[in-house]
Amino acid sequence: MNILKIVLPLRIRQLVKITIAAAQGDLPRLAELTGTDKWGVHWYAKHYAKHFTPLRWKRLRILEIGVGGGDNPKRGGASLRTWKYFFPRSQIYSIDIYDKHLLQEPRITIFQGDQSDSAFLQDAIQHMGTPDVIIDDGSHVNEHVLISFETLFPLLHENGIYCVEDLQTSYWTEFGGSEDDPRTSMNYFKKLADGLNWQERQGHTPSYVEQHITAMHWYHNLLIIEKGKNDEKSNILQ
Repeated sequence: MNILKIVLPLRIRQLVKITIAAAQGDLPRLAELTGTDKWGVHWYAKHYAKHFTPLRWKRLRILEIGVGGGDNPKRGGASLRTWKYFFPRSQIYSIDIYDKHLLQEPRITIFQGDQSDSAFLQDAIQHMGTPDVIIDDGSHVNEHVLISFETLFPLLHENGIYCVEDLQTSYWTEFGGSEDDPRTSMNYFKKLADGLNWQERQGHTPSYVEQHITAMHWYHNLLIIEKGKNDEKSNILQ
């Protein structure tokens, strides 16, 4: 029996299912079909759907840190394909510590480098252009998460979205986590929540980040940050 007669119809049926889910804008179903852990292992897709659905027909530059698949050059890329199908007019970019160029395809570009290397991150942005959405699904090492955020957030579009996944590693020592260390991901971002109200804090000089975060949405192990001009004046302080 010709194996192609078995395999090809299965692949076609899978593609049809993906096409239908993409046309319906069903991000959880699309994530399930592409095999990304953003649905099933985690439940991020339903939260992303809330924030991304109004943007899906725009022409965006989307950057995801982390391709997946470990050091196998042919494995990974499931979430990149999810974004490609969900955002049909957008360019999808990714970075990974391993060489993943074999997973590139039309509208998916992958750079090889370390997310804790600020110079590399800046160079990647220079090549791809200003990102509209950044998703950190990389090493999840606390130090790496913060270096990436502090480097990339200022380079994000002025009305962009920055997402950080798997924040549970903030509590895990093997990832540099701790309950008390202010430089864990969770403690760092919780402190930034005060920045939303910097106008109410007498004598406080706001940082760039505090002046440009307009909303922070917390979900289980996931944070979605909206960037904009945080210039709403206090109704009390002058």
